[in-house]
Amino acid sequence: QVQLVESGGGLVQAGGSLRLSCSASGRTFSLYNMGWFRQAPTKERELVATLRWSGDNTYYTDSVKGRFTISRDNAKNTVYLEMNSLKPEDTAAYYCALDSARLRFAPTALHEYSVWGQGTQVTVSS
Repeated sequence: QVQLVESGGGLVQAGGSLRLSCSASGRTFSLYNMGWFRQAPTKERELVATLRWSGDNTYYTDSVKGRFTISRDNAKNTVYLEMNSLKPEDTAAYYCALDSARLRFAPTALHEYSVWGQGTQVTVSS
């Protein structure tokens, strides 16, 4: 089965930037939709962004539109989340996930994603 590993988290001041990476191994990456989710302390996991397998369609939750960008490099089996203008409320553990259904638009529901990474912590200070 495919395995996902996130990296790039850390501590950053408000207004700063981070780029998260999600590297896949064990299975072909290019045919699958990908998503980024986050979970803040005491809160439920929520969708941040999705990217269709073809790379031609994206979705962002309202709170990150205009600040975050999801992208993929199939040659490197990696999906990225570029985060700019970070706010303290962006503090959370960020998770990469894979939708194993092929040749469709990336779903927005958590249960549609079959494979999850271990998460990487992002902390934004004031």
